[in-house]
Formats: sequence, C-alpha cells, structure tokens
Amino acid sequence: PSPGVKVVTLSRPDAANALNTAMGEELLALWTALAKDASVRVAVLTGAGRFFCDGADLKERDGMSDQAWSDQHVMFEAMIRAQLSCPFPIIAAVNGAAMGGGCEMALACDFAWASQTARLGLPEVGLGIIPGLGGTQYIVRAAGERRAAELLMSGLPIDAAQALDFGLVNHVVPPDELMPQVLERARVIAGKAPLSVKALKKVVRGGAALPLDKAMALELVEYNRLFKTKDRREGVAAFNQKRTAVFKAE
Repeated sequence: PSPGVKVVTLSRPDAANALNTAMGEELLALWTALAKDASVRVAVLTGAGRFFCDGADLKERDGMSDQAWSDQHVMFEAMIRAQLSCPFPIIAAVNGAAMGGGCEMALACDFAWASQTARLGLPEVGLGIIPGLGGTQYIVRAAGERRAAELLMSGLPIDAAQALDFGLVNHVVPPDELMPQVLERARVIAGKAPLSVKALKKVVRGGAALPLDKAMALELVEYNRLFKTKDRREGVAAFNQKRTAVFKAE
C-alpha cells in the first residue's frame, strides 16, 4: 500500500474468518496500537480468501457457559470500541460474506466498498440473540428504520447490489478490482491534509447524532482550529504554486 495506508486482514480462511476469542483479542490490541500511531493516515479492513467474516465462531461458542459468553462479548465490545475510536478513517473492503459480527465490523468502518460476490447479513435473530456490536444502530442510520426492521427481523442476508441500494456500501466492483480500487481511494485520502481528514471523521460521526445547529457548531470548532495550522498555509501555497502539497499534520 501507499505511505500512510495500513491494511488489516482478517485471516482465518479455513473458518470463513469467523471471529473467535483470539481474533477479537488481536484486533483489540491492533486497533488500540494503530490509534496511537501517527504514521497511519487510513486503514483498510478486509478478509483473506473468499469470506470477509462469517461472524462469531459458533463452534467455539457451542456449550459456552453464560459467564464465558458474557466475558467474550465484553472483550468484543472493547474491540469494536477500539475500532470506532481510531482517529483516522477505516475503509471496509468487503470481499465476500460479512455476517453477524463480521457485518458489524464492516459497518463500524467509516465507509465500505464491496465485491460483487459480497453478501451482508445480521442473522442473530435466528440464534436467539440480537446484534450486540452496534449492528442495529448502524443499519438504522444507513438504511432507515423500516428497511432496518425487515433486515434485522428476518435475519436474511442481502447481496452487494441491495447493500448499495440500502446505503450500507458506497461502491460495488468486480472481485479482482476490489482491493486495487479501495487502495487507490485510500491513497487519495492519505494524500490529503491529515488533520483535516481526522477533523472530518469527528464532525461526520459526531454531527450525525446532533440537531443541525449543534452539528454546525461542531463543524465550526474544527474549522476554526484548522485554518491556523501550518498545513493550511502549505495547502494554499501549493495550490498557488501548482505543486503537490506536502502535509505534515502540523
């Protein structure tokens, strides 16, 4: 990948990249470390092989005590919070089926691209539970209440074209073009002013849950902070000198 772009690959291809305790702990540690790494400007989350992530590993969960289930889920909650807390954008490259917790990890990214072969679903209702890593809320915010209700209550998966129609993914591309195109989009974002990109993540995420006047006030706080930076001066100078800006996050 380009400078500043980090690729995170879910890699249990023999188990459809299902999320087990070990993978959850690794992701928690990884997102926590990346959040503190100033060299990371954009991350891409994808899966190895034919699947993105088939959700929680139900073989590992079979026969689990209530306490063990609870302990595992508390760790998964910390994992998703660590992902959501990353100050840089995370793009999901959904290369295949993203089910349950796998779908939630994709939806917790700032935006997603999908392969034509991808399917997304939250089948928890058929297992006697509901999504517990934010899935119900991501779907409502992206697709609206009525489409979310049908998707969640039926537990049925949708294909990439329908995920695009629902606003769950931004683009659908042929399988062999997914990573090249996502990495190119990541390269473009990594080349922009990093303080601006981080501010945009904050304002888009934070503003979505606020009334318009408060959201606009949040935008102005970031705007007023940014125009005093060295990167803003560099951006304007580069534009006038017809050269590529060199941003230093200062």
